[in-house]
Amino acid sequence: MGNRPDELRALLDSVAKQEGDPVEVVVVGNGSPVSGLPEGVRTVELPENLGIPGGRNAGIEAFGPAGRDVDVLLFLDDDGLLAGHDTAELCREAFAADPRLGIISFRIADPETGVTQRRHVPRLRASDPLRSSRVTTFLGGANAVRTQVFAEVGLLPEDFFYAHEETDLAWRALDAGWHIEYRADMVLHHPTTAPSRHAVYHRMIARNRVWLARRNLPAPLVPVYLGAWVLLTLVRRPTRAALKAWFGGFREGWTTPCGPRRPMKWRTVWRLTRLGRPPVI
Repeated sequence: MGNRPDELRALLDSVAKQEGDPVEVVVVGNGSPVSGLPEGVRTVELPENLGIPGGRNAGIEAFGPAGRDVDVLLFLDDDGLLAGHDTAELCREAFAADPRLGIISFRIADPETGVTQRRHVPRLRASDPLRSSRVTTFLGGANAVRTQVFAEVGLLPEDFFYAHEETDLAWRALDAGWHIEYRADMVLHHPTTAPSRHAVYHRMIARNRVWLARRNLPAPLVPVYLGAWVLLTLVRRPTRAALKAWFGGFREGWTTPCGPRRPMKWRTVWRLTRLGRPPVI
């Protein structure tokens, strides 16, 4: 969004230092102009802010429809920094070794403390962030996706604007038979933050949770999944204002179009369960 030029330049420097073949880079200005970038970096300037999934989709399409001009795309937040010089090579090796590996989720760590926040480990058993594993979702600002996944299941859901767009894509990819891995050895340094810093957080996370369920879950699981999240939200005891925004978003999720409904197969439900995160929580 053009408000972190120093951090963006540091990120681009860390990408340029990657070992192996050079990484082609596209920077998307999501409703903002882009300037002052290193030579060879391509830019896409969107006339308005399309939200996180809309901006990332524009980046995908910069490499051809569904990114078909390349095999793998990395998505990196502009205030992040690749900690090692071997991340790109590790990605190449991982995708080459497993033809059904569709998505890799990097580990996000604070650059000062090295701590990985629990919410940045995309599984329920998150106490050991240094353990790599198969997972059921991924982190939007630090990941790599095989472009064949986009060609097969579609891009990110642009109407989501912010929140849960990664899980929507992950569930569709898993339903199509792809694997998702959390790799603790692929690290993006990123300052520790709270997701609630975004003004739209409580509304969007509730609305998109409903959309996610309506789009992807078998009908019997929709009320179970959403009921569990209502209870979890109440147990966390948010402020009155936050709770009001959350329930406003929850209501909006039921009363507005959620996009095409393609419920996952029951065998995918079982697969998610075996991976440790049944789609009811």
